[in-house]
Amino acid sequence: MTGPRTLQGRILTATGWVRGEITFDQRVRDIRATHEAPGSDEPPHDEPPGDEPLILPGFIDLHVHGASGVDLMEGGDAIGTIARTHARYGTTALLGTTMTADEADIVRALCGVATAIDARGAGMARVLGVHLEGPYISIERLGAQPPLVVEATLAQVERLHALAPIRVLTLAPEIGAHTQLIPQLAAMGIRVQLGHSAGTYEDGVAALRAGASGFTHLFNGMTGVDHYHPGIATAALAHGEYAELIPDLQHVHPGAIRTALRAIPKLYCVTDATAATGMPDGEYALGSQRVHKCLGCVRLGTGSLAGSALTMDQALRNLVSLGLDLADASNRLSRYPADYLGLHDRGRLQATAWADIVVLDPQLQVRQVFVEGEAIEL
Repeated sequence: MTGPRTLQGRILTATGWVRGEITFDQRVRDIRATHEAPGSDEPPHDEPPGDEPLILPGFIDLHVHGASGVDLMEGGDAIGTIARTHARYGTTALLGTTMTADEADIVRALCGVATAIDARGAGMARVLGVHLEGPYISIERLGAQPPLVVEATLAQVERLHALAPIRVLTLAPEIGAHTQLIPQLAAMGIRVQLGHSAGTYEDGVAALRAGASGFTHLFNGMTGVDHYHPGIATAALAHGEYAELIPDLQHVHPGAIRTALRAIPKLYCVTDATAATGMPDGEYALGSQRVHKCLGCVRLGTGSLAGSALTMDQALRNLVSLGLDLADASNRLSRYPADYLGLHDRGRLQATAWADIVVLDPQLQVRQVFVEGEAIEL
């Protein structure tokens, strides 16, 4: 950037919608309103919307495996390709997410992520760190993960955390000493999520009491909601403040999404995107597995769902199609994931926050994206 930029339109600020202009360089300098709609959940409707842009905080995706034919587990600059692709769909910050694998393969992936964390390349979403989705999961609830599970040890997590910051770690709380390990992981600044778990409701509650703070792709890869034998998903609905959910309308039925929205105050959305994202139908890698994309759905050869080809802009449109107002949908893609990581200068448009901005047309199609003030080529 050579100087401050200004955008005009209907702006979703940290305190609600305003019609006006936002001025920014790497960070937001000022938001000046020409019309305010305090407390409104929708853009003000006193005038026909026409082609007036909708200006939202950039999306923050805490569960991303791949894009554009590239999988994070390849290491090297795979994360660069992934972060550039997702930026074009409005994602301005993300966590590179691993698969269950041997430690050497996880190390290779984390070394690649570390390079991107140290220096954000041109056109890339900001890489905030790692979501370590495996290998500390249940062999009974692998989903699309390969059967290379191990029990977590503090020493191994510390080795991996030293390579690239682990911001989120998924584990099955019923395995070995996992629940006893949670306080130590939380003390390292790692958000522990329950997922890929065959645990009971009681296992989930005990893990939350120990310091677990979220749930990985809610409903998928975990014991569910059974009134006689409740599982991890029931613990989430009964006690969770945060949980991630994949709103591609394939992983979770709309009725279950609505249930979660009522039960979990800061339910936020992720893509669980794979190498198939942004690509035509065909075969792609997901860690050591091969997955098949057909008609927008990504599956293993067995037919089981295996991540997604979802992008965050489509996630927004899906949430709105379920009846969420635009401000609420935006919060679940931006503010709440930022809050979950303890980031108060991302996920909202306010003075001094990073200038992570997505501009939509009235049909909620992406028209402009800015990452820390840099205009992304769409």
